[in-house]
Amino acid sequence: MSLTGFASPWWFLLLLAVVAVAVGYVLSQRARRKRTMRFANLELLDKIAPKSQGWVRHVPAILIVLSLLVLTVALAGPTAEQKVPRNRATVMLVIDTSLSMEATDVAPTRLKAAQESARSFAQNMTPGVNLGLISFAGTATVLVAPTTDRGGVVKAIDNLKLAQSTATGEGIFAALQSIESFSAIVGGAEGPPPARIVLMSDGKQTVPDDLYAPRGGYTAAQAAKQAQVPISSISFGTTHGSVDIDGKPQDVKVDDESLEEIARLSGGDFYKAASADELKRVYNDLGEQIGYELKDADASRPWVIIGTLVLMIGAAASLFLGQRLP
Repeated sequence: MSLTGFASPWWFLLLLAVVAVAVGYVLSQRARRKRTMRFANLELLDKIAPKSQGWVRHVPAILIVLSLLVLTVALAGPTAEQKVPRNRATVMLVIDTSLSMEATDVAPTRLKAAQESARSFAQNMTPGVNLGLISFAGTATVLVAPTTDRGGVVKAIDNLKLAQSTATGEGIFAALQSIESFSAIVGGAEGPPPARIVLMSDGKQTVPDDLYAPRGGYTAAQAAKQAQVPISSISFGTTHGSVDIDGKPQDVKVDDESLEEIARLSGGDFYKAASADELKRVYNDLGEQIGYELKDADASRPWVIIGTLVLMIGAAASLFLGQRLP
C-alpha cells in the first residue's frame, strides 16, 4: 500500500466532503442529545428505555468515515515502483566460439555449458525484448538478427561450431552494426529502443594482438560507449583450462582483465563465472536486469479492497447495533 506518489492527487479534494460528513454526524448526535434532554421525562425514560450502548453505537459511523478516507486515497491513484516486463529493447548475445571453448575445466566442456546457459537465457527472456545472436572466433558471424522469435535463437545456439582465433573486437562491432540496422527500422517517434550487448568469452583476444587496434576489443568497447550500448561481459572459465591443438596441449586460462576493461569502457558490467552453475546465475541475473524495468505502476487495488471491506463491515455493524430489541 503505497503513499509515495499519486496519479490524480486532485481527488484528495473529496476529503473535504468526508470531513463534512464526520462533522455533520457529530453535530447531529449533539442535537439529538439536546432534544432528548429537553423534552424527555428522565425518570420514566430511565425505566423503560434499553441500556445505552455508549461509544459502541458510533462504531458504524467511524467505519464508514474510515472507508471513505481509504477509497478517496484509491481514487487519487497511488503509484508504487514495480518490476514490469520491457515492451521494447534490443539485446545482442555475442558468444566466443574459439577452440579454447573446447576446454573441459568446466564440465562437460566450456562450449556445452555455455550453450545450455545461453539457451535458458534466450527462452526465459521477456517477450518484448528483441534478441539476436553472434558467434565469433577469427571472424564474427551474425547468426540471428534481433527478433522476438526465440526458436531461431535457440536453434542457432545449439548449432554453434568452434573455429580458430579470438576476434573479440569483431564480435562487438558486428553486434553494434546489427543493433544500428534494427534500430533504424523500428525506431519510430519514440526513438530507437534501448540496446545492450551480452558478451561471453573465455580467452584473450588474438586477432588483432593489440586491443586498442582499430578493430580491437577496447576500440569496439569505446564505440559501444559512444553508441550508448553498454556491454555486459562474462568471463567464463578457469585459470587451469587446456585444449589439444594439433596434438599439443595448450593452456587456455580465462582472461578476466581484458573482459572487465571492455565492460568498463562501454559503461557496462563485468561478470565472472568459473563453473556452469555460476554461468547460469549470471545469465539469470542479466535476464532480470534486461527483461524487466522499474516503473511507477498503479497501486490502488489494495486501497480499493480495504476500503470496500471496511465499508461493508460498517454497514453490517449499523444493522446489528441499530436494532432496538430489548
